[in-house]
Amino acid sequence: MMANKSLFNIVVLVSGSGSNLQSIIDNAGDIGIKIQLVISNKSGVFALKRAQKSGIETEFIDHNNFQSREDFDQELINRINKINPKLVVLAGFMRILSTDFITAFKGKIINIHPSLLPKFKGLNTHQRAIDSGEKFAGASVHFVDNKLDSGTIILQQKVAIEKTDSAKTLAAKVLKQEHILYPKAIKKVLANEI
Repeated sequence: MMANKSLFNIVVLVSGSGSNLQSIIDNAGDIGIKIQLVISNKSGVFALKRAQKSGIETEFIDHNNFQSREDFDQELINRINKINPKLVVLAGFMRILSTDFITAFKGKIINIHPSLLPKFKGLNTHQRAIDSGEKFAGASVHFVDNKLDSGTIILQQKVAIEKTDSAKTLAAKVLKQEHILYPKAIKKVLANEI
């Protein structure tokens, strides 16, 4: 590995256990990134502990302390602007972002979604895929725009749906692929390959 290689700064937004964050942390050297900050809108989540264990600065900003979605997002914008990251990476961040936030970081926000977009936007993706008789489920990494799970797709990974799969077993199979897919997608974006 080249010692002089400059690293891209990124900020990661989380709300939960942070298994995708861990995958990004584990692959940061290969991707060529430095995670400058991990922000959560929920206190005490395991994602914050993962970041702290890796020596990454963390911050908890409680969305319940703000009058509106826009006020909360403005606080996020102010905090992220201090770092001026190359990318804002959503890793299980369970908030719909305001137009102001998306405009502030246009073309710099990416998300991972547990379906083969454009199918099954939103929640309960695994059960919906099974109920629809799909042969494949999967994960998509995409740019974030003003519509839910609708931005340009960067990478996808398919997972076969077996007859014996439940939403829980399918979720576990898809999550395993997410951990491989997200670092690859970040690297692709930073290499201007999309």
